[in-house]
Amino acid sequence: QVQLVESGGGLVQPGGSLRLSCAGSRMLFRIYTMGWYRQAPGKQRELVASITSGGSTNYSDSVKGRFTISRDSSKNTVYLQMNSLKSEDTAIYYCNTAPARLLYWGQGTQVTVSS
Repeated sequence: QVQLVESGGGLVQPGGSLRLSCAGSRMLFRIYTMGWYRQAPGKQRELVASITSGGSTNYSDSVKGRFTISRDSSKNTVYLQMNSLKSEDTAIYYCNTAPARLLYWGQGTQVTVSS
């Protein structure tokens, strides 16, 4: 059974930074484009960043210039570096393939941006 395990969330002040990690299987990361998603209270889950197996990246307009997605194949891990955080970034963050596959949704990691 494939698992994706997110970590690295927490409470941070506006303007601060966090780095999220998503650990999974080598096969998954080798084949699929991987994405970071988030779901804020009362809102739909949205894709905020993705990275192809070849390393090409894409970002939603709301995070472009502030977030950076990367992958470390040796560690079977995908990262999301989040800088200049805003209150509207508060959400549960998940990783999954892009497009997402139901099988791979994990527990996510909570990010709260508040003073």
